[in-house]
Amino acid sequence: MRNTNRQWKLARYPEGLPKPDDWVLEEGPVPEPGPGQMLLAARFLDVAPYMRGRISPAKNYAAGVSPGDLMIGGGVGEVVRSNVDGFAPGDLVVSDFDFGWQDYAVLTPARVRRVDTALAPPECWLDVLGLNGITAYFGLLEAASMRAGDTVVVSAAAGSVGQIVGQLAAIAGGRAVAIASSADKAAACKALGFADAIAYREVADLGAAIAAACPGGVDVYFDNTVGPILDAVLCNLATHARITICGTISLAARFGEPDLGERYWRQVLVARTRIQGFLVLDYKDRYDEARARLAGWVREGRIRQRFDFAEGLERTPEAFIRLLESRNTGKQLVKV
Repeated sequence: MRNTNRQWKLARYPEGLPKPDDWVLEEGPVPEPGPGQMLLAARFLDVAPYMRGRISPAKNYAAGVSPGDLMIGGGVGEVVRSNVDGFAPGDLVVSDFDFGWQDYAVLTPARVRRVDTALAPPECWLDVLGLNGITAYFGLLEAASMRAGDTVVVSAAAGSVGQIVGQLAAIAGGRAVAIASSADKAAACKALGFADAIAYREVADLGAAIAAACPGGVDVYFDNTVGPILDAVLCNLATHARITICGTISLAARFGEPDLGERYWRQVLVARTRIQGFLVLDYKDRYDEARARLAGWVREGRIRQRFDFAEGLERTPEAFIRLLESRNTGKQLVKV
């Protein structure tokens, strides 16, 4: 156990793509848990696209991080000291948002869930058994109303949410087509069960590549990027297509600016397409339902995960920027 607590705090609001010096690493004493609390030592920390919105002064769907604040983030922690019945040193728990980028956190049972390593390794509880799995589940099966037989196109398909969406689409009787940045990522998607995969940086005409992969058109588009990929999909819509806008990672370097594209709204009209913005927070009262079904599929081996680990707390900002630049394959985590 360390005798100090290192914390990454926001130094300034980033302009464009965040840089490592937009955060500062500070050291302080290890906190003491009070009544009804426990001290947790970080084992894995989360970095995720939603964090870009939290470090901007622009209006957002949730409270942001101000300069001087501890950076928000989920984590898997090991109980070091506990003032809570039923939680003992050595137990593993996961927090979806409240751990923060730090070595130690003091949390209450209401802010964590137990980690069952008999079901899946600890890192999976920040992926398919965490908010990313729930996001994929409700974003695809509820917001996009996916049906058996649908052709489902997924952008950022080699990332955490994307790789889960593709596997859920197959489980639900659909045909999943991945869009990823490189040939290596496209191959990784096919290894996870995508029927086809497109490396968008390596094709001359993305729209034509989507047309070839989806000869009957795109029934469902699970959008983690917006930008040029969305433009290309809009030219290949099936009648009554459904689009879930889950993420906007293509805007990471120009956050808060308009997303100007080619505006194929005629295609949306002709195909009678439904486009819906999606936040998993709207489904809070159904999280247990999703976790139960996802856990069953993990137990059966029907959902697999890939991870991309950065080693050490000191690399957390670097890992986050790596994610925004689409250099990760699989769920990006920091192993502390």
